Amino acid sequence: MLRDTIKSAQVSAMKGGDKPRLAAVRLILAKIKDRDIELRTASEKPDDDALVVDVLQKMAKQRRESITLFEQGGRPEKAEVEKAELTVIEEFLPAQMSEEETRLAIEAIKAEVGASGMKDMGKVMAELKARHGTQLDMSKASGWVKSALA
Repeated sequence: MLRDTIKSAQVSAMKGGDKPRLAAVRLILAKIKDRDIELRTASEKPDDDALVVDVLQKMAKQRRESITLFEQGGRPEKAEVEKAELTVIEEFLPAQMSEEETRLAIEAIKAEVGASGMKDMGKVMAELKARHGTQLDMSKASGWVKSALA
């Protein structure tokens, strides 16, 4: 399980004395714990790995946005810290699909659901997320779906 991999990375970072990596791994574990607490009252709990991947994807997105803002604001030292955290986060994410693979998946789903125009975007996006959600940046994928349906 992904959660166990992250916990073992924490132990190895502690033993290796890698403080920046340890801080990033602890952040990941804290966010996962927060999500676990949120889901205590939920009637339906997602698969553990899906939950962890979802948390990691959100953290990665936040880091990318922060890096952009820090670089625009003239704070390269802050951007470097965020980049280091992003590297650790991406280490635990499953391999992402390439743009070409994503476009092929979109075309296959489009054919399956009989999508013909923008009115079918929701169907295509829902199916894409169900099948490949952990391997995609859905914000990029939505642009590709739009262009495929236009």
